[in-house]
Amino acid sequence: MTEPADFLLAVEGLTVSFDGFKAVDDLSFYVDANEIRVIIGPNGAGKTTVLDLICGRTRASAGSVRFRGRELTRLKEHQIVQAGVGRKFQTPSIYEDLTVFENLEISFPRGRSVFGALAFRRDEAVRERVREVASLIFLEPMLGERAEALSHGQKQWLEIGMLLIQDPALLMLDEPVAGMSVSERRKTAELLRRVLRDRAVLVIEHDMGFVEDIAHRVTVLHQGRVLSEGSMQHVKSDPKVVEVYLGH
Repeated sequence: MTEPADFLLAVEGLTVSFDGFKAVDDLSFYVDANEIRVIIGPNGAGKTTVLDLICGRTRASAGSVRFRGRELTRLKEHQIVQAGVGRKFQTPSIYEDLTVFENLEISFPRGRSVFGALAFRRDEAVRERVREVASLIFLEPMLGERAEALSHGQKQWLEIGMLLIQDPALLMLDEPVAGMSVSERRKTAELLRRVLRDRAVLVIEHDMGFVEDIAHRVTVLHQGRVLSEGSMQHVKSDPKVVEVYLGH
């Protein structure tokens, strides 16, 4: 039997209340390394709040979040990032007046502390890592372009790249294909499959076609609790899921 400590991410009994309302209510789920887990559910189900709790943006009222066996609920946001958790929000947060290269370079781990930034040099190791990540996110031909010239989908990929260059073991993405074209959604699915080596990806998404393309397992939330969990085929055929979510 697999123990919670064997998982990359173990969420157990996680609860948070806002003015008496339980946005997340005694939630438990487990994510393996090399897994793409997708969280779906109706608006207000608590999906984004779960990511906020994992990354320390919101403090839990009760429960545990263990990442590589380390308890995250006691850590500050920057400590959780340093532990290997990367988070992308719904709206791309990039530096539009900088080039694609500069956006990736500025996210390189050596430059993120005050002393690291002062001592930072654009050496061959930095250039090589930037080119490697740019290739992963389909932007290598655009390294010299200013980020403002990118399409919406390319901006989303750039922000994912800004996380990947820090080499997180857990990558959390909130609605990564919202507003993308069909071809961009397909390439985003390819991107996530490319980056799985030695990490897990946790995704919140409403696009069921995209979920079907990428998900190893799906967790369906309703009113802050797990309504159903398993393969996409399993949750699609679950009458409870059809009633509260997919049927609408």
